[in-house]
Amino acid sequence: MPVNETIAHYSSWCYGSATGIYVLAMLFCLAEGAFSRVKQGAGNAAPARQLVGAGGPSTAESTTAPAGPSAVEPAMHIGRTIETRRPLPERLGRMGVALVVLGLALHLTAIVLRGVATDRPPWGNMYEYMSVLCFVALSTWTVLMRKFPIRRATGFVLVPVVILLFLGGTVLYTAAEPVEPALQSYWLAIHVTVVSAASGILLVPGVASVLYLIRTAYDRNANRFARLGPKLPTADTLDRLAYRTTIFGLPLFTFGVICGAIWADSAWGHYWQWDPKETTAFVAWVIYAAYLHSRATAGWRGTRAAIINALGFAVMIFNLFFINLVVTGLHSYAGVG
Repeated sequence: MPVNETIAHYSSWCYGSATGIYVLAMLFCLAEGAFSRVKQGAGNAAPARQLVGAGGPSTAESTTAPAGPSAVEPAMHIGRTIETRRPLPERLGRMGVALVVLGLALHLTAIVLRGVATDRPPWGNMYEYMSVLCFVALSTWTVLMRKFPIRRATGFVLVPVVILLFLGGTVLYTAAEPVEPALQSYWLAIHVTVVSAASGILLVPGVASVLYLIRTAYDRNANRFARLGPKLPTADTLDRLAYRTTIFGLPLFTFGVICGAIWADSAWGHYWQWDPKETTAFVAWVIYAAYLHSRATAGWRGTRAAIINALGFAVMIFNLFFINLVVTGLHSYAGVG
């Protein structure tokens, strides 16, 4: 079936627009961290809201207010809650999260239109694979923001996502076209879908583990990362986030590797040939399995477990770029996961 160039053009436009929105969201989120002030204890925290009593002054009012029409104004607010205006850094952060949601809508539209234009699963090359990976990563982070107090770390997740999307849309961009005959299999919709989704999910604990190392370094010595450390989520929050996300991502990645082995047997006659991409994927699996084992063991919680998780994240990035683009192997013709 020939490619629908018009729909493909709309897909590229949505991809570029989503990337631009992510960049703006990243700037807003990073600005929140740069300009927000860290409260040194609960005693210095200003109340977020004030309840005005009947006929009595609020905490923001003087008890010696003159009599007159203004003196009865508090009575008009009986039972109402007066909201104080949020600080500018916090408003920037919330705007950044809203932009992420808008970007995800455009991003999903780009992926769907790419599939419609080519009449195949829209992850048949590095450009498309990168797009799906980043979409899953940001979707995962957006869902986790409802479970964990991690909004202020959103900018640090957007940094690698924006870099990957920029590279995907420039040096790795591939025009919409049918995939090569070797990839024209229903396993493309199974194996690559699962691996790309798992890779996107595992990006989140990778970033969380790096932030955990920064936060714990600050907690041990306030002079290290003095400007960044106190503005990050707590070490316990980042540790639990990384662990729970990896618990979900690794089984998915395992299933994707198994599907790849089955596809390899039907296409090449062997389940496993120690191809560079297969080998690196296996190394990454071993590292993540070691992380879960060490994290579940009391003596390996904390910094050492976070280092292992960060190492697994580094291997995934190495597999994504170096193995796909530099090393020649059985997967070289596709450039996909």
